[in-house]
Amino acid sequence: MAGGEYKRVHDRSVADIEQFWGGEAERIYWHEKPRAALDDSRSPFNHWFPGGQTNLCHNAIDRHLPARADQHALVYISTETDQTRTFTYGQLYREVNRLAGVMRGLGVGRGDRVLIYMPMVPEAIFAMLATVRLGAVHSVVFGGFAAASLAARIDDAKPRLIVTADAGMRMGKVIALKPLLDEALGLASVPEAQVLMLDRGLVSGAARVAGRDHDYARMRGVHMNDEVPCEWVPSSHPSYILYTSGTTGRPKGVQRDTGGYAVALASSMEYIYCSRPGDAWFCTSDIGWVVGHSYIVYAPLINGSTTILYEGLPTRPDPGVWWKIVQDYRVTGMFSSPTAIRVLKKQDPAWLARYDLSSLKYLFLAGEPLDEPTSDWISRGLGVPVIDNYWQTETGWPILTAQPGIEDTPRKIGSPSFATYGYKLEIRDEHTGAALGNGHKGVLCIVPPLPPGCMSTVWGDDERFVSTYFSSFEGPPVYTTFDWATRDEDGYYFILGRTDDVINVAGHRLGTREIEEAVQSHANVAECAVVGVADPLKGQVPVAFVVVKDSTRIDSPVTNAAHEQEVQRAVDAHIGGIGRPSRVHFVAALPKTRSGKLLRRSIQALAEGRDPGDLTTLEDPTALEQVRNALKAG
Repeated sequence: MAGGEYKRVHDRSVADIEQFWGGEAERIYWHEKPRAALDDSRSPFNHWFPGGQTNLCHNAIDRHLPARADQHALVYISTETDQTRTFTYGQLYREVNRLAGVMRGLGVGRGDRVLIYMPMVPEAIFAMLATVRLGAVHSVVFGGFAAASLAARIDDAKPRLIVTADAGMRMGKVIALKPLLDEALGLASVPEAQVLMLDRGLVSGAARVAGRDHDYARMRGVHMNDEVPCEWVPSSHPSYILYTSGTTGRPKGVQRDTGGYAVALASSMEYIYCSRPGDAWFCTSDIGWVVGHSYIVYAPLINGSTTILYEGLPTRPDPGVWWKIVQDYRVTGMFSSPTAIRVLKKQDPAWLARYDLSSLKYLFLAGEPLDEPTSDWISRGLGVPVIDNYWQTETGWPILTAQPGIEDTPRKIGSPSFATYGYKLEIRDEHTGAALGNGHKGVLCIVPPLPPGCMSTVWGDDERFVSTYFSSFEGPPVYTTFDWATRDEDGYYFILGRTDDVINVAGHRLGTREIEEAVQSHANVAECAVVGVADPLKGQVPVAFVVVKDSTRIDSPVTNAAHEQEVQRAVDAHIGGIGRPSRVHFVAALPKTRSGKLLRRSIQALAEGRDPGDLTTLEDPTALEQVRNALKAG
């Protein structure tokens, strides 16, 4: 159970908002001090730190220059191009000012949108920081989105400028981005947008449109000595738009503010991530996703840390590459995903012992439910605590997590621990909306106000913000996470899967998380995905797709069937026959996005004979084909 210090801090954060968050606001620089911590007069459109004026770029770079001009701010490592580039805070300041000068020369000003469609290169981070320096609003779109998906985001954000590159690389293969952007602009209704292209020399003769397309290197040369002052903006001023992905429907632009976001991230680096100014920090996400925004770019730089930007895979050139980075840069905190660790779990464990990892204090994981075998394996291998985070694109930082910077509470495997300070949580009955006690399954909800750093609205659509997130239940509105959860008698939360991923078997509602945990208990299971498939008798039945460690155990129809029964018995032993998968299909890989998220909805659609939806972020197209073939084979 959480001890006294965690409870004291959490209670104060939700009961005495003015005092608690007013104190936390002192962590960042304010050009004009806020007159209060919160204006909730238009809830749920809450205004954090009203009256305050600040700038994200100033807090990430400028304010550190007196003490940290010569400290490494950004280390770029690419195992795709065999490049390493380092930038001190002073050098980062110069590069961001040059690019801000380029943007200003191309007409970008306060409130304008800059769409960034880039690979994992330093120039993408320069572009984010230069945009907010000008008081403009960036929208990073994951490099590799297909033209139609990119066009939809262009139409919604209506950018004045698009920053791109000729190409990215993944698994040694060139992914041309500029042709996709050209196609997207042909589909979009914003033809007047200017384009700034970084030529990495990965493709020859990338097409240029006269009068629209500008070369990054040439424009940088023109603005080498520019000094661009920070635009001081109100705390509530939008800093960025980040689109949530989905299989259908118009993408939702999560809009983030400036002041509340900066304060939340600054506090989280101490309270959650235990990172001190000057420490090296390594987040393995992609800047196209919210974890990359918050914990590759803004949080570590606001904290005065050295942040590592990695372009490549965790297994290339070998499965020790991440641990070599930890050794070489004396990384103290690392943030990754359970999916990535499961990939490494299939490799020789000797790679974990090859490097000096004595600097590492914690490994933080988020993005997917963390199962006990994976957590135990990596914790023992690294010799450090593993801390599970649960959060969403919409929140921008964790909703549930242990907070060792406040109190080093015991962890329970499978649980992301407790409500983060600032979050007042309830588990609600999905039908009545009634708050549920310990031991009951329901929908995890946040009682307003959403804390600093969370989304302020849906870009250009306040009505959609309210109807999507605050209209699930009668009575006073609460924010719905759309995740199924339970809380045990000690106050630890467990996330059981999306409410729309919950499997209804003959009236019994089972979270995919519960069944996947049981499947993972089998010694030969490396990773799995469980989906609910329509069944005329039971409504739905669970179906499991499994990657095994030893494929020789499924090398014939007879051994395959025997192994399937073994996995089913493992589920029986853990949660009973009601959760037993009706089928267990063995595949060599599971369909995932390039950021590591399992595409459960696409798997479910294939199993039900439906269109799997938008697959432009699919990491390995052959993985989906394997699911198709497994289903055909019966």
